Amino acid sequence: MPDRVYISFLRLPLLVRILLLAILVFLTFGITIHFLEPDTFPSIFDGIWWAIITASTVGYGDYVPHSFFGRLTALFLILLGVGLVSSYFGTLAAAAVTKQDAFSEGRIPFKGTGHIIIIGWNERSRELIGKLTSVKFPEMIVLIDETLEANPVKSRFVHFIKGKGHVDETIIKSDIQRAEKVLITADRGNDELQADMNSILTLLTIKGLCAQVKCIVEILTADQVINALRAGADEVIQSNKLTSVFMVNSLHSNGDGLLSNVVHQLQESRLMDIGVKEADIGKGFREMCQELLNKDFLLIGIKRGEETILNPAHSFQIEENDQLLLFK
Repeated sequence: MPDRVYISFLRLPLLVRILLLAILVFLTFGITIHFLEPDTFPSIFDGIWWAIITASTVGYGDYVPHSFFGRLTALFLILLGVGLVSSYFGTLAAAAVTKQDAFSEGRIPFKGTGHIIIIGWNERSRELIGKLTSVKFPEMIVLIDETLEANPVKSRFVHFIKGKGHVDETIIKSDIQRAEKVLITADRGNDELQADMNSILTLLTIKGLCAQVKCIVEILTADQVINALRAGADEVIQSNKLTSVFMVNSLHSNGDGLLSNVVHQLQESRLMDIGVKEADIGKGFREMCQELLNKDFLLIGIKRGEETILNPAHSFQIEENDQLLLFK
């Protein structure tokens, strides 16, 4: 039985072991001094109070032993107790520093719910995280990257995890089961095809661990879009295609940057899709636009199945399963 207790004690964290030893010393010396000098220390609590104050080197002087054995007890307490108290606070400080370093270096798992996971650190993710954390009520973001040495964002709403996105251990650390969405960004430092393969591999890892989480994947090559969808992507962003649209528009607009200016104005707006209410079925697009404008929404189109119709005819009728595309 004593061996079992001793083994259980050794398995406790160092900080807890030192604290338990310190408490044992305070109780032992506090009770001992009470029985050695009951007149000076009327109660056991007074003795424990004296032991704690003496061992912590505060020394108020409200209780002082007068007998030879009382002072001898005090000497042993000073020699033993001060070392324990110093060890405790030193270990506590070291543990706090170690914990902070581990948190900053991405070695601490995230625990939470409803968070957004962003995989890959680059200018796109930097801009995105900046916008997500600058709103009035920011969502918690978990950033996963293998190249960073420490969290690049000084925000309490960003939790950094260092590791490869296609490794199970890394994804599990992000509490994937309770995440709201995952954004996988492409590594433009690699060959485009290789970057897409890495993104799809990461997607397969995530879907294998949590099939229900919504995954948005950035794909660079058009040929790999179908593979990303086969791997379970809920949405695919073809960033190269979007860039080419901007370039073509710039060439045809004589360099006035019209599309860029429009997108810049819409940066603070949020594109969303909402289902059609039963009362709106059969209404025309123009009538629906007017109703939503009165509520400060801008209706720009309709999503019907796999087809997206932007700015349809005014007489275009709303059907039951349509999705309204609008800006807030």
